[in-house]
Amino acid sequence: MKKIEAIIKPFKLDEVREALSEVGVTGLTVTEVKGFGRQKGHTELYRGAEYVVDFLPKIKIELVVAEATVETAIEAIIKAARTGKIGDGKIFVMPVEQIVRIRTGETNESAI
Repeated sequence: MKKIEAIIKPFKLDEVREALSEVGVTGLTVTEVKGFGRQKGHTELYRGAEYVVDFLPKIKIELVVAEATVETAIEAIIKAARTGKIGDGKIFVMPVEQIVRIRTGETNESAI
């Protein structure tokens, strides 16, 4: 089992969720986050004063999938989230040792 974390642009969330649903991903967690990479923020004007926005709003999606589904899920995220511009985001993949569904006590693959 693998945990996939994807950092994407906020307006791409619905497209990514739909793409993952189409490839059989049944659950995910979404968090509003802020960060920067190569974008390094931007300058905005507010009430005549200019200020720098260092951290940009992003969305972090977390999902756990079976080994066989990892590449399909990654491809779905890339296809749905890509705009071709800087700041499209990143995907991180990590191993998951154990899963336990609290309600039923199911473990690992059956708990996904």
